[in-house]
Amino acid sequence: VMAQRAGCLGSSLAIMKKEAKFLPIIGWSMWFSDYIFLERSWSKDENTLKAGFKRLEDFPMTFWLALFVEGTRFTQEKLEAAQDYASIRSLPSPRNVLIPRTKGFVSAVSHIRSFVPAIYDCTLTVQNNQPTPTLLRMFSGQSSEVNLQMRRHKMSELPETDDGIAQWCQDLFITKDAQLEKYFTKDVFSDLDVHQINRPIKPLIVVIVWLCLLIFGGFKLLQWLSMVASWKINCLFVFFLVIAAVTMQVLIQSSESQRSTPAKKPLQEQLIPA
Repeated sequence: VMAQRAGCLGSSLAIMKKEAKFLPIIGWSMWFSDYIFLERSWSKDENTLKAGFKRLEDFPMTFWLALFVEGTRFTQEKLEAAQDYASIRSLPSPRNVLIPRTKGFVSAVSHIRSFVPAIYDCTLTVQNNQPTPTLLRMFSGQSSEVNLQMRRHKMSELPETDDGIAQWCQDLFITKDAQLEKYFTKDVFSDLDVHQINRPIKPLIVVIVWLCLLIFGGFKLLQWLSMVASWKINCLFVFFLVIAAVTMQVLIQSSESQRSTPAKKPLQEQLIPA
């Protein structure tokens, strides 16, 4: 949304899990737009990230690259697992965020800091008494009001070493956790100035034009099928549409946080006694 309102949605990229590219239409568009897809296994993803960052070095226009450092969707089960992990590693126990997975972030900073001037740190939360936004709600036309804070950090201000970058990221999430705790307890989200960003007209016009073209094309296709195709072909066409709709529904529902990958067991539970 921010990229669209800033006028650079067409050159916005993201680092996503591999399964996302199989989502009909949305995932395919990400695939063709050269998003970076990961398998969430560092032994496989390290080279994928390096190759993706190398391509960005010659990207033909200004771009935004979104990186979700927590690496997974927030659930109560995952929060408890993160708290257990923090206890084992003597880290501050999170209350409203997960512990960031810093390997990907460190790799990103190390490879793109020479041609990317800044990092935008985004902290987002759904407003109190508002439902959590999901793809299913979006496609149903149901909105949710959220709070978003963005801070700009010059790339030159970040540490030079890998350990320093990782610590910088961890400290940032400790600050985020405290900020969210303050919001949930005192209803105060940010001390920064509020900026209203108006919704541009151009994307709305594009959507309306494409919607009209799709409706017109679909009507002409149905008209042609009714004249030249047999009832068997028509039934096959309808069957295909139903299968596509059901598949889309299943994939969209699978994107909800309740259906995300279960949290892994804490480190101490994975150790095998001698």
